[in-house]
Order: sequence, then structure tokens, then C-alpha cells
Amino acid sequence: MKALLALEDGRTFPCRSFTGEGEACGEVVFNTSMTGYQEILTDPSYRGQLVTMTYPLIGNYGVNPEDVESDHVQAEAFIIREYQEFPSNYRMTETLREYLVKSGKIGVDQLDTRALTRHIRKAGAMRAFVSTTDRDPASLARRARAIPSMVGLDLVTPVTSKVAYYWQNGRPDACSGDLEAAGTGVWKNSGVHRVVAFDFGIKYNILRCLADAGCEVLVVPAKTSADVVKGLSPDGIFLSNGPGDPEPVDYAVETIRGLLGYRPIFGICLGIQLLGLALGAKTYKLKFGHHGGNQPVKNLRTGKVDITSQNHGFAVDAQSVDPKEIEMTHINLNDDTVEGFRHRKYPLFAVQYHPEAAPGPNDARYLFSEFAKMMGEGV
Repeated sequence: MKALLALEDGRTFPCRSFTGEGEACGEVVFNTSMTGYQEILTDPSYRGQLVTMTYPLIGNYGVNPEDVESDHVQAEAFIIREYQEFPSNYRMTETLREYLVKSGKIGVDQLDTRALTRHIRKAGAMRAFVSTTDRDPASLARRARAIPSMVGLDLVTPVTSKVAYYWQNGRPDACSGDLEAAGTGVWKNSGVHRVVAFDFGIKYNILRCLADAGCEVLVVPAKTSADVVKGLSPDGIFLSNGPGDPEPVDYAVETIRGLLGYRPIFGICLGIQLLGLALGAKTYKLKFGHHGGNQPVKNLRTGKVDITSQNHGFAVDAQSVDPKEIEMTHINLNDDTVEGFRHRKYPLFAVQYHPEAAPGPNDARYLFSEFAKMMGEGV
């Protein structure tokens, strides 16, 4: 079925919908990963975005219920060069097309993804509209310009869990009752690190990695207060990844300020941005973001370079960070953006990239063990 993608600047790209009639809108970004399209589609950090894959052949291994990073597809639309109609993999349970149709999401192919990627790299990430029903270029471009800007948009509220839950046996397990009333009685296990993980759009593989590092994990909604967390008396606090601009997520920034110095804190992706804001730094929007599994990050402490998985459109402003309080630990070798820091007084550290990968390399997975070690040392 014929479709058309229009950017807010008027550039259009003819394409075909392989999922039937539909349309979608949001900020269009590109991802350079060669595999892991199911993990990408279900990553809550892609809420509000149309995802373009730079690798041309997509769908060749189908999908399965195990490789998800949340309970449903989060991306607004999927843009690829060539859809593989007949996948083959012993783990697959359905095709990518069936998966997207079931999720109510549009997928388009036969689009010049190389040209789209080059345009975004030059002009920057921008709003876009894709449709099978409205293929008038002027109309679609006008509709794209009417989409709210990603800057100033709180996308954490629609993706965060509405209730707390445990991560047990590789899956979410509901936590019944009121957290404030439960207090320390909320924990089920002894002899392990008890971690409260804030869900700003958390990926399941982060929870798997925390569990593998010997943690009992209680995931709490984004608007959980500092007083409630203190009442639970955890050994550590985790700040998750998530979508959109960190600045309007002021409720989380205020909560984090109330937890500084209380227990060890580890943040990933949006977590480092919110932590930076809580420490008095500023954030800004990147030109086209970092999305993919091949970003080189240098550890300034060791000199070692890790190849990392990343997915973010905002970053901490290095010039706004107080070097007397915060030590920069990692930088991106492509553009010198902040990739990690530690506090010189408080037991906390955070990284902009995804050490849990999914998809991507596992070079930085050791950070979960470092968090466990920090909790073992206490405050």
C-alpha cells in the first residue's frame, strides 16, 4: 500500500506500508544497529518518535516474546528500506508485520533510508508525518509542523508504570499494597542488595542486569516521593532511561535532590540527565541524537574505550557542571559530549549510554557490578 513520509521542512519520501492502512507522527530519528529491531521497537525511550533503521534488511528473523524491553511497542512508526516477508529463526513466533499490526503501529519500507538519514544528519532531527491515507506533500508537511516539539515535552508520565512491581524470575511481578504503609516490609529477600529503581521508561534488560548483579529490585513509578523511598530503606537507588526532554520532568529532579547522599545512586541515559539537573547542571538537545550500538566512549579514568549502545536526544551540558563537585568520567569520542560522571562527595555515578545494551555490545556491563560494590561499601 502506497504511503508518504513528510518532514516539517517540506522534504518528502515516498514509501510503502507493509502493515496496511495507517498513519503516525512524531520526531524522526535513525538507529545504526544492525540487529535488535524488536528491542528497539519496545524501548520506552522511543515514545513519540518514528524510528528509521540504517541497516537495509529488516524482519529477517521475525519476533518472539522474550526479546522485548517493555510490554508493548513504544515507537510511533517503523521506517525501513526492505522488509523481509519470509523470516527464518528457530526462536520466532510471528513475523514483524504481524507484530506491528497487532500493536496498531504502522511499518513502511521501500523508503530511501540512506537519503533520510543523511538529511537528518545535516538538518537535524525533526518532526514528521507518515500516512497511507493523506499523501498530499503540502498537507503532510503542514501536519508535521503542527506536532508538539520534543523540547519541553514530558514523555515520562505516559510511559512510567502506574504501580510498583518487583522484578522476579525474569518478569514483572505486581507489588500489592501501599508503598508508604509497607515500609521496609516490602522486601522479600535477605542477603541481597535492595534496589529501588525509578521507572522513567525503564528497559527490561536493565532489570535483568541488576538481578544478575545480586539485587532485589523494586520498580516504582516516576512520581514516587523521596520520603516514600526513604521509608523503604533500600541499599541503593537506580534512575532509569526514558524518553523526551529531562527539564519538564521536574518532579523527578526534586525527588532526586531529596535523595542525594542518602544511598548510592546509579543513573542511565535519562537518569544521568535528571541527576545532572538535580546537581545544578543544565541539559540541551542534540542535533540528531545518539541512536545505535556503535558509539565509542572513552573512560577518562582508565583510558579504555568502550563501544556502547545509545538512545537519547538530550545531553548534560559539560560547561554547566561544577568540576569541584563532579568528576567527568566518560566522553563520547565522536562529539565530546558527556557520557558519564561521578560525584566527589556523594556515592553516585551515572552514564549516558546503555551498559545493559539490548541490542548492542556488552563492553560496559561491568557498571552493574560497580553499583553492587558501592552498595556493599555503604554510604
